[in-house]
Amino acid sequence: MNSPMENHTDQATPAKRRGLTRRHLVLGAAGAAVAIAAIGGTVTALTANNADASGKGSPVSGALHTKGGDIVDASGKKVVLTGVNWFGMETGTFAPHGLWKRNLDSMVQQMVDTGFNTVRLPYSNELFDAKSKPNGIDFKQNPELKGLNGQQIMDKVVQSITQHGMMVILDQHRPDQWGQSELWYTDKVSESKWLSDWKTLAARYKNNDKVIGADLHNEPRGQATWGDGNPKTDWKMAAEKAGDTIHSVNKNWLVFVEGNDKYKDESTWWGGELRGAKDHPVKLKEADKVVYSAHDYGPGVYNQNWFMDKSFPNNMPAFWDKHWGFMKKSNTAPVLLGEFGGKKSTGNSTEAVWQKSLMQYLKKNSISYTYWSWNPDSGDTGGVLKDDWTTVDHGKQALVSTYQTPLPQAKKTAGQASQ
Repeated sequence: MNSPMENHTDQATPAKRRGLTRRHLVLGAAGAAVAIAAIGGTVTALTANNADASGKGSPVSGALHTKGGDIVDASGKKVVLTGVNWFGMETGTFAPHGLWKRNLDSMVQQMVDTGFNTVRLPYSNELFDAKSKPNGIDFKQNPELKGLNGQQIMDKVVQSITQHGMMVILDQHRPDQWGQSELWYTDKVSESKWLSDWKTLAARYKNNDKVIGADLHNEPRGQATWGDGNPKTDWKMAAEKAGDTIHSVNKNWLVFVEGNDKYKDESTWWGGELRGAKDHPVKLKEADKVVYSAHDYGPGVYNQNWFMDKSFPNNMPAFWDKHWGFMKKSNTAPVLLGEFGGKKSTGNSTEAVWQKSLMQYLKKNSISYTYWSWNPDSGDTGGVLKDDWTTVDHGKQALVSTYQTPLPQAKKTAGQASQ
């Protein structure tokens, strides 16, 4: 379980964070090249999703890049990612959660049917160690996964997701199964290991154009600084080093750079503060590959003072503008809201109102997102699936369906949803 965020002496309520509950999340990224080889290399024929004015999906063409505040494909068409997180490979199972209950392909097909076009896959660097044995899998339902190591499990997961037409963002979520880290390196996972794992993954997935990029490090915070030039703590410097390392072997990938947790005298969520990038933007050799990412949660995770403001929820758009939305609204760079979610999505509770308001904000400003989470076993947010790992939560399906660009072939499975 992740410990809560440190208290900060500032005018904002201490930005506490989710425990192992939500931190169960995270899936692995290392292993996909085998999967790519298994399906014959490049997957350009697969149909990912492109957002058009009608809100319907249309095919994405080639590698993605950025243009002002938008993500665009090789033909210049705007692409909006409306996805979901599926965690487990960052934990001691070294495999996505739920495979003890379901077949891999059936799980992925249900994500498509629920309207998502992207999956963010958290992983830990420990996933790639030879001693890390995947477990928590029903091999009768998933015989193709039997005997595979963590990297090979990831290959199969990425293969399934991309064959179903969805895009994949790989997320370095933890150094090991035990929890997240403030910085991108620890006493057990060095910066060089972090960089080499990303370089390996970038090369491994190079020929699958549905694996679109790297979320370099999940939720920098605490010691993490932005733009101060200290190589031990400057997250901006580290992100530039990682992005250029990735692009040395794979120039196609987008590089997703999360914020940290504080700016000057004010704190917000872990990974949720991008104001440092206004004065110190991330600069890569491949300049049109930077996508900033933020995380934002509701009172079910921690009851921040902005939720108790008398003007709530009308105060929230200005809050989001200030901390991360300004990047997109100023046409400076695209933003992915990489994590947000909560147990209550219907009714008039503060959390439900917050989720609805945030989804409206994302839609109004055409901001990409990956919802937290597909998994029901995220203790402080729950998931799109209910505890049976089969039934879609009707309230959450209704919430995300207000702003989705589903795959062209996707068909809603309303019959599977129940309140």
